Amino acid sequence: LPISKITNVVVTLYNEPIQVVDMVSGMGLRHVGYQIPVELFQPLVTVWIDCFRTVGASESATDGFSWSLGLIAKMQTRTITEGTTVVMKAINANSAKQFQRSVSFAPRGERATWCLLITAGTQTISPFLWSIQSGALDASTAILLDLITIRADRDRYYYAAQDLFVRHRDVVKILLDDAPLLLPQLLDGLIWRSRVSVAGYRRVNYYIKDLLINEEGKFHKSLDWIGRSNDPTIVCHPVLVLLADLVWSRVASRSFMRSEERRVG
Repeated sequence: LPISKITNVVVTLYNEPIQVVDMVSGMGLRHVGYQIPVELFQPLVTVWIDCFRTVGASESATDGFSWSLGLIAKMQTRTITEGTTVVMKAINANSAKQFQRSVSFAPRGERATWCLLITAGTQTISPFLWSIQSGALDASTAILLDLITIRADRDRYYYAAQDLFVRHRDVVKILLDDAPLLLPQLLDGLIWRSRVSVAGYRRVNYYIKDLLINEEGKFHKSLDWIGRSNDPTIVCHPVLVLLADLVWSRVASRSFMRSEERRVG
């Protein structure tokens, strides 16, 4: 960064400290994905201070610049250190095996959090989203598979598909835009089939609530996104067929018939 940019950040730290903390936290979390070594911050701060002295700054101005810049470097170091989790390391290596090994240490109730949320200050980053945006397809596939797997202990069941939709309301659009190969895997994970058959039938559960209704209680845009993708293969997925049939039979057909009656009449 040029010295003028650094100077602006330093001055803003004195006037708007909360704003700078948020900015530095967000920048630090992005640097986690870039694998920036924190050992480089101290030499970089030293170089910036030497450059500041060369422009004829007074001793008091140099001291103020040094203190604030050192504070920013410490915030960056802490953010990157806290954000560099075992899951992020596996994503940076694009290794499914490394991810499975790292997330195996997480309690069942916290596995989804490890995959979906890293917090530093007021800023957050999603390891799952980062793996998709960075092109780490092996890691993102392993994360998605882990999220849609149903687990259980003696007290309860754990199914993180709900957590995925809460964290990323537009996960269908994200996958359509950046990782279309993962969308069938997500939809497959919304179906549970019993291993026990009775009279030749097996019970099948479809978890389509988050594809049908958004957080405001209105219709979700998932079917619209699917339609705009112009992919005839994904439209035939059993989850989307059930979703479309449900919307048509319960709501859309009546509205369509009334509109046709008004048009003809």
